[in-house]
Amino acid sequence: MPFPIKEVRAAYPALSDGHAYLDGAAGTQTPRPVIDAIATSYRTGIGNVGGAFPASHRSDAIVAACRAAVADLVGGHPDGVILGPNMTTLTYRLSRALAGPGDEVVLSRLDHDANVRPWTQTGATVRWAEVDPTTGELPVEQYADLINERTRVVAVTAAGNILGTRPDVPAIAELAHRAGALMYVDGVHATPHGPVDMRALGADFYATSAYKWSGPHVGAVIADPALLETVRPDKLASSPDTVPERFETGTLPFADLDGVTAAVDHLAAMVPGTGNRRERLLTSMAAAEAHELALFAVLLEGLEQLPYVTVYGKPARRTATAYFNVAGRTPRQVAEHLAKLGVNVWNGHNYAWELTGALGIRDSGGAVRAGLVHYNDRSDVDRLLDGVSRLG
Repeated sequence: MPFPIKEVRAAYPALSDGHAYLDGAAGTQTPRPVIDAIATSYRTGIGNVGGAFPASHRSDAIVAACRAAVADLVGGHPDGVILGPNMTTLTYRLSRALAGPGDEVVLSRLDHDANVRPWTQTGATVRWAEVDPTTGELPVEQYADLINERTRVVAVTAAGNILGTRPDVPAIAELAHRAGALMYVDGVHATPHGPVDMRALGADFYATSAYKWSGPHVGAVIADPALLETVRPDKLASSPDTVPERFETGTLPFADLDGVTAAVDHLAAMVPGTGNRRERLLTSMAAAEAHELALFAVLLEGLEQLPYVTVYGKPARRTATAYFNVAGRTPRQVAEHLAKLGVNVWNGHNYAWELTGALGIRDSGGAVRAGLVHYNDRSDVDRLLDGVSRLG
């Protein structure tokens, strides 16, 4: 059956303002069930966890439900879901517990800086996997020469956040595990764009951010609970030493966690499905991915037909994310022009610091990024193409 785009869009109040929201790669809009869940949580009354009173019990239940929902989304275990303010903060925390002087880490130029800089600052020796600047691919073959018995962690993205490249993570993971290294997979950009199975990817750690898939600003890193038992992060003497709580500093945002659960439930219900929530998520997200890629084919063809537009990268497997420049205009000028037409896009390096450097465009302002998510429709694409065509 066709993806029910009208019904999906109707769930997002922000879309009624008439803008074409093609900025989803930087953060999605929020559907009504998520907004309602957060508001209801605050109206009902919540307390900190571990108390003897009902408001505290509600928070205990909210945290447990959130862990279960995130686990369903990525194919993990609820007891291995670490929650925090965002992926960057959690990656900084985990990097210091996983690597240090005397270790080696393998990083990629494809990655968002949040899966690069935390590792470079651990004191470990860094070895780099390079990107083909023409195709935007991350060749797997190079990893055989980069990974060795001193490699502690291989950190790589499941999807590049500006070119959309989906590298062969399972093949990289096989090489990493053969050498006894851990795989830290940045799934922030990948998770909104299709079904996720962290075990099939070979991810020992899988990082994601709920605000990229219709939730509030909450981050999560998911791992096998047994693996987490072997990792000892710095923590307060008085805070829990259990897993996953030992990785969570401070008090969690309980109402927002209610919103995370609602976001997962929303994603699972976008198309009719049967089975448990995990099974419904796989069905729904596969349908959303097909919808996005069909629209993206139109967007990409339209941009490539304009002789004054340069589109970066042509990976074989990708998310519906376009990164381009317009001759004679800075990326900011293009974004401002489109904003006047009610089309929201991003400009700049978008934290793909290493990749924009490899492409030779970081110091000149990067490029324009237009990213499709499940609530975008053909009219959004047409408005973008019309706006860019006026710059010729």
